Order: sequence, then C-alpha cells, then structure tokens
Amino acid sequence: MLRFHWFLPTYGDSRALIAGGHGSAMTGDRPASVQYLTQVAHAAETNGFEAVLTPTGAWCEDAWLTTAMLIESTEYLKFLVAFRPGLVSPTLAAQMATTFQRHSNGRLYLNVVTGGEDHEQRAYGDFLNKSERYERTGEFLSVVRRLWSEQAPFTFRGQHLSVSDASLGRRPVVVPPIFFGGSSAPAGDVAARFADVYLTWGEPPLEVGKKIAWINALAAEQGRRVEHGIRLHVISRDTSAEAWAVADKLLANLDPREINRIQTNLAQSQSEGQRRMQELHKGRTDALTIAPNLWAGVGLVRGGAGTALVGSHEEVADRIQEYGDLGISHFIFSGYPHIEEAYWFGEGVLPRLHERGLWKHPHRLAEAEQLEGAAVPFSS
Repeated sequence: MLRFHWFLPTYGDSRALIAGGHGSAMTGDRPASVQYLTQVAHAAETNGFEAVLTPTGAWCEDAWLTTAMLIESTEYLKFLVAFRPGLVSPTLAAQMATTFQRHSNGRLYLNVVTGGEDHEQRAYGDFLNKSERYERTGEFLSVVRRLWSEQAPFTFRGQHLSVSDASLGRRPVVVPPIFFGGSSAPAGDVAARFADVYLTWGEPPLEVGKKIAWINALAAEQGRRVEHGIRLHVISRDTSAEAWAVADKLLANLDPREINRIQTNLAQSQSEGQRRMQELHKGRTDALTIAPNLWAGVGLVRGGAGTALVGSHEEVADRIQEYGDLGISHFIFSGYPHIEEAYWFGEGVLPRLHERGLWKHPHRLAEAEQLEGAAVPFSS
C-alpha cells in the first residue's frame, strides 16, 4: 500500500509561491501561528494523510516544539519531525523522541537532516564541513539506535561524538522510523546503514529509479532493506486545464528579479540534491515541464523540494502509481495554500488510488480497529 504525508508550513503559508528556504528566509501571507497550523493538521488528518512533515532551519519555527503543541489538537495524525544531528546530543535526542512517543501514543516519525549549508550550520555553532557532518550523522544515529534497543549503559567513542555510560530510563515502546535523504555518496552510506525510509526530492521517474537502485545496492551490502519516499508539491484539479491554469498563475506572479536573487543564492549551495533541483530548470521559465505532469516552477524561488505534480486528479494518480511501480511507497506532498490543496488532493486523488487498490485511509482503519477492540459481547 502507498502511504501519504502532508506538510506543515512552519514559516507561513500563501496562495503564492513562497521564496526562500534552504538557508534563506521565508515568510508567508498567512502567519505560522499555532491556530493556523492546527487547521493544516486537521485538513491533513481529515483527508487521510498519515503524517505531516515539519521542516528544520533558521527560516522556520522549531519542529519539536511546534509539533508537541499540536498533539492534543489531533487524534491519529503522526508528526514527521525534521531535526539536525549535532545541534543536540544523541542521548538527549533519543530521550526527546522517547518522550514524544509516550505522550503522543506513538505518533512520531523522524526526518534526520545532516545540513547542506556551512553558513547556516555555523550560525548554530556547528563548524564541521559537509563531509564531517555526514560522518557525525552516522555516529549520532549509531548511538541513538543503541539507546533505543539496549538496556545496559554503554560507552561510545567516535571522531565527532562520544558518550560515556549512556542509557535511557525509558525506551520507546514503538521505535520511531527514521527518514533520511541526500544525493551525495556520503549520504548514501548513511542511508544504507541507518535509514528506514530513504527520501528523494521529486526528480523525473528515470532519475528516481536510478536513486532507488543505488540505495538498494548499498543497503544490501549492509544486509538491510530500506523503504523509499519522495517529496513533491502538488496541484490537482478536476481537469488538467484547471490545474495548469493554477501553475501558470503562480508563475505569472513571480518577480523575475526575485527569481534571479534566489537562484544566485541557491547556486552557492553545497547540497548535491539542490544542485540537481536547479539543473531541472536552469533558471529558465520557458521549459518547466520536465516529465509528464512534473513541473519545476516551484524551484525557481524555493530551495529544497522544487517540483510539483500538476494535472487532473486522474493524471496525478497515474504519476503516483508510476513512482510507486519504481519502488516509492511514501509520498510527502504540499501545496499552496496547504489547507485548500490538502482537500483538492484528498477528495480528488486519494479516492482514485483507493479504487485502484493502492491506498486505504489510515485513520479510518485505526478507528475500526479501536471499535473492534472495544466491542464487548452481551451476556445473559
């Protein structure tokens, strides 16, 4: 079965494309208040999304605190919390995750982000270079995994991290799955050894297939298997013409000077994934459809995930099935604005995938299981 997740815009939301990200400031017309983010979370939960991804960086609100505030406002929705190893000790991170799992009744997923920009990491007091950060991520995850699985205290001495007599007073009953992405060779090594789900940004199917094969081969060398996920935006409407009209309007509202500014900033990125995103459009606005229903317009002004599936509900479902056939099982979507687009997708695309036997509503399944477990037979 395919699994779908939505996005929590903790920098703000808008009916327009929001410029920035990936080390640059981002702000939206709709402020990222707890009240607004609660509405987004409710839209995701109502429409059958399993979890919401919450980003990390100086350009957005803190993911841990924000999602913790939303636990009581939701019932089944899980929180895919992005965070950066090295900015907090592995023991404290393992403890935080355990506490989150306990208080949320097992609704935490983790997105481990190594960090691709030296200048942003240094602002947090982290002065390792990119290669060293990946080495530290491996050490970090090694310690965290052991803390979650071993009861006895242990000592670990690494190149970048060390702990002595480390253990947790409580370990998670359900270990949160680790989502991890990266397109460089060091990223592949970390993913193969520690990730439960390897994430890629929305490249054309041929390139995504190559990435899946690459990670699968590396994981096999470690005696492991990983699942795969993809991060995309989406514009889905009743007809293809309606969807592309929305994309055209988003593009028409972009200031060419803003595009140039953002592209100049992103060109300095050390992220291999970001480089691949920019290669899809090369800063041009006249060749943005890079595969059937795959539009690179978002990446003109937004760092990170820069592509969107655009089309009728049926076409978007077709493209999702195509990625699913390659081996993608987790889809993390977002749209502008996030509340409205969650309903377009939830009411238009997900029912079609259900009809094809590719998806089932996760929260309704949970409700049915609860009712079945609570049923008590009558006695005379």
